[in-house]
Order: sequence, then structure tokens, then C-alpha cells
Amino acid sequence: MHLDDTIVAIATPPGRGGIGIVRLSGPQAVEIAQRMLFVARTKVDDEVSGRAVTLSAGRAIFCELRESAEGERLDEVVVTYFAKPHSYTTDDVVEISCHGAPVILQRAVELALEHGARMAEPGEFTMRAFLNGRIDLTQAEAVRDLIDSQTLYQAKVAAQQLQGSLSHRVQDPKQKLVEVIAILEAGIDFAEDDVAVIPGPEITRRIAELREPIEKLAASFQYGKLVHQGLTLAIVGRPNVGKSSLFNQLVQSERAIVTATPGTTRDLVTESVAIGGIPIRLVDTAGLRQALDEAENIGIRKSMEALADADLVLLVLDASVPLDDVDHELLRDVNDRAAIVVLNKADLAKLAHLPPHFSFQAANALADGDLSSGKDRQFITASSETPVVLASALTGEGISKLREEILRHVHGAGGASAEPGFVTNVRQHEQLRKALSALDAAHAAVAMNTPHEMLLLDLYSALRALDELTGATTADDILNLIFGTFCIGK
Repeated sequence: MHLDDTIVAIATPPGRGGIGIVRLSGPQAVEIAQRMLFVARTKVDDEVSGRAVTLSAGRAIFCELRESAEGERLDEVVVTYFAKPHSYTTDDVVEISCHGAPVILQRAVELALEHGARMAEPGEFTMRAFLNGRIDLTQAEAVRDLIDSQTLYQAKVAAQQLQGSLSHRVQDPKQKLVEVIAILEAGIDFAEDDVAVIPGPEITRRIAELREPIEKLAASFQYGKLVHQGLTLAIVGRPNVGKSSLFNQLVQSERAIVTATPGTTRDLVTESVAIGGIPIRLVDTAGLRQALDEAENIGIRKSMEALADADLVLLVLDASVPLDDVDHELLRDVNDRAAIVVLNKADLAKLAHLPPHFSFQAANALADGDLSSGKDRQFITASSETPVVLASALTGEGISKLREEILRHVHGAGGASAEPGFVTNVRQHEQLRKALSALDAAHAAVAMNTPHEMLLLDLYSALRALDELTGATTADDILNLIFGTFCIGK
């Protein structure tokens, strides 16, 4: 890949549309574009028709796309010229807005190639913006996240990252790390001049001070991963407790078949929704019981696999009847994992004396038989972290509370939702983990009175990891891996 080439690509998605954009970037972008573009024929002044246009920075020009000055018009286009360094790539950039016919866009690209341009690689426009210093690596990754956004909240988060919110959070601890390194280097280089070197306890304090924000940022990955990738929520329970009805309420459509006959759902039914801007993949499963035939047995096996793979489990119980052995077994299964228990069919049970949210350890009780009677038995003792929500999939009662509980689980992951700038991918998290590991090694070295020359090796390792996070120092193969996931034209 040569950065002094002029590159071209279609910058809009494949297919037909009202507008399609062909983008050129590089030192010959203006020259190549002017060989393809000519003054548009008008009723007022037909004499200038066919003359080459002159592009002016910051101005949009209406003109014609032609194969040559004598050739026939291919399209009427609007051309915008962004002069270096005030462009996306910091090179000269020309964008030709054509009508969105694929044949016209492809011919425009072919003409640019004939006049000396090169076809852009995937992500090459953004890579040039990164290599030319316009954006750092976290911002480049945010460009991809913004393009891939499925919800408005994801787009807002990506826009914050694109503005440098993650980079800003890294900058302060990185600066403090550089200060510690500089002091230790000065003490080594000018030892004969009696330059004071900070004592061990002060080094330890400084390492702890800069480690804290890095650790907090690394912890934000748990939440950032959910924002970026979403989570999988499996709805499980025994047959006829209202799983499919609850699924339809969350999806807000009749997606799953609902009948009064137990065991209607034989296979997994999936649908993606957005709750609070977080993409959530809902999985409706077959009722868990002793299978009556082979098809139901396969469905139950798939349900158990979905239960094992889910990020969050929605265990649905029938609030209108006493719990049975299957219910208690499921409650034990979700005891040690992220789960929400839904007491469905609240419209059929007289549970007005129970609050809308309560935990297992609160020793709440359900009655045997008539739930409104005084014959109560203990519900179950389980993790105090497991919330319980009363709901009715038939009337919609408690569904908003359930959505709030799902969001509470998401926002509780890492506790990072309130602070802008958090880690959203594995590469970023891995670099922070490397930095923390190096700082831990440096802390241990101070405690063992290790010479500062050796201590600096650990501190430089931490600095190198932070540099790789933002792209100050990054191997070419890592860059190729990152930008290779971009679409061509971006």
C-alpha cells in the first residue's frame, strides 16, 4: 500500500439509490476528477458546454460526468472538493455525487482508474486518516462501530469515541507514567551530578495513582462489550408458563405461536430487539419437562444449550399455581448466574400483597393452592442478587418493570454507562490488561529494591501497551487486521 497513490472507490452501499458517491483521495485527485467532469449544458449558456470544470475547495459544483470532452453525457453530478489538510484523509479529496445507478457508479470508478487512480483497499481512506495523524486508532475503530450501529445509543457511543472520549481517558495516566519514567531516567543518566531520585514509597504511590484509572477503564469492557455486541437473553421454564407470550410482549409482535396446549414451542425462536439502546437477542425455548416424543426431546436439548450459552436468563414461573419440582430445579440452576425470575400470570393470582420487585433472600412466600390464603410456604432461598418481577404477558402488567430490570443488569456490568469513553473491543481490553500486568510487575520490583534500570523495563512495557491502544506505536499486521474489516470506500 502506497500512501502517495491516488485512490478511488464507491463510498455508498451496494445497490440502487437516489444518490451514489464516488470518492477520490490523493495528490492527483483533483487532476483525475477534472478529466472526467465537464461544465453542464444549460439553456442560458450552451457555448461553455463540454469545457472542463475548475474545482474550488469547499464549493459544490453541478457538472456533467463524461468519458471525454467529445463524448456523450453519462450523468449530471454534484462534485465537492476538500483541499488538504482539511479533509477526511488530510489529502486532497474529491467526492462525486452521482445518481445511484450501479452502472454509472462503476463507470465513474473505471474512468478514474483509466486516468491514473488506484482502487482503494478496504478501510484505506480511514487508514490514511489515521496514518496522517488526523485520528488515533481508537477513533478509527469508532468509525467502524458507527457504521455498524444497529441502535441510536450505539451510534451515540461510537460518536463519542470518534470525538476522542476513550483517548482522553487514557491520556492522563499515560502522562503520569511518562513523568515517572522521565524522573527515573534522569536519576540514572545524571547520577554523577547528584540528581535526586524519588524513593521507593513515592514510586509505589505514583504507580498506584496511575494504575487506578487504567483499571477502571479496563473494567468498562464488560459494559462496552454489551453495548457493542449486545447480549443474548434466553427465556426458559416448564411448559405453559407463558414463555412465548412473554417473548411476544418483549418483541412487541406475534412472533412466537401461543396456544393453551403445553409444549407448543418445539424449536428455538429468536428475535433481536433494542431495549434502552442495547441490542438484545431474545431466545424463546421449548418447555422443560420429561419429553413426550423425539421432536420435543430435541427441542428440550436445544433449550438446555441456549440456557448454557445465554448472557442473561429469564426464568418464567407460573404465579397462579404452586411451584413443582421442575421449577425448583430450574431455580437451583440459575442460582449462580445472571438471571431474572418472572412470576407470570399475575392477573390470575392474587398477589397484591407482594411488592413488584423482591429478592429470594427476603424469604417471600407463595401459598399452596390459593395464593391469597394464609397457608404460605417458603418460596426458595437463593442468591440475593437474583431479582424477581411480577408480570402478566396477557395484560402487559409488569413488562416495563421487566425491561428496567434487564437494563439494570446491563448497566451494572462494569458500572461504566454514566462515564463517556469506555472499552468496546477485545483489542483495546487486551492492551489495558498488558499495561496493568506491567505496572503490577513494576510495583513488585520496587518492593524488592530492584535497580531502576530493570524497573524501567516494566514501566516501558506499560507505556508501550498504552501506545498500542491509541496507535502511537502499532505493528503493521495489527493495522491490516483492523482496517481490513472496514468496507471498501471507508
